[in-house]
Amino acid sequence: MVTRALTSVGDLFALGLDTIRSTFRRPFAWRETLEQFWFVVSVSWIPAMLVAIPFGAVIALQLGTLTVQVGAQSFTGAASVLAVVQQAAPIVTTLVIAGAGGAAICADLGSRRIKDEIDAMRVMGIDPVRRLVVPRVIACVIAAVLLNGLVSVVGVIGGYVFNVIVQGGTPGAYLASFTALAQISDLWVGEIKAVVFGFVAGVIACYRGLNTAPGPKGVGDAVNQSVVVTFLMLFFVNFVITTLYLQLVPGKGA
Repeated sequence: MVTRALTSVGDLFALGLDTIRSTFRRPFAWRETLEQFWFVVSVSWIPAMLVAIPFGAVIALQLGTLTVQVGAQSFTGAASVLAVVQQAAPIVTTLVIAGAGGAAICADLGSRRIKDEIDAMRVMGIDPVRRLVVPRVIACVIAAVLLNGLVSVVGVIGGYVFNVIVQGGTPGAYLASFTALAQISDLWVGEIKAVVFGFVAGVIACYRGLNTAPGPKGVGDAVNQSVVVTFLMLFFVNFVITTLYLQLVPGKGA
């Protein structure tokens, strides 16, 4: 069992490397990429916005309560916005993409697998990674970057509204504390996370789809496994990136 798990991890990393290499090979499947991008965005943007509003509100309310208790309510805006931009937005965006777009990608490739379409492509000399995997992974990456910006804006607005209306915060202090403590690298780290998370979600969905067990049950199991594994990997990668960022990039005024 341990050997099989290690083999699966190695195969997953190998698929990721093959995807990166195949991205720069020609011809590139532009039409497939655009179609997959539109599909991922169309099934993800509304759920992402709906999740971002309560996410930003909960963060603002929780931090607002804590800052009032310690007498630092003037820093509520900075803490809330940075938490949304750096942590909540990339995670929420990619979880929605993995749960909606990634599951559909895995099911599509899994159905192709059990119908022997993948093997037929190899027989005809067509590389499945370049033809199927690369467009879907790139679509997930671009969708994650764009939706991350949308979720960040919606989350910040939600936190602002709930802090000002529910907790009686000062609008000027909320914005002033953010502009005083935030820096451009805080925005960049959120976008970098979105790129990495989107790549991880796309590769895992494609890997599980290409390695589906025979039968409809195999497809269902593959979809379930892709979503669960993506969630676990996202939180681990988020921990690594956040730790490196906090250690390497000094805070504003430090």
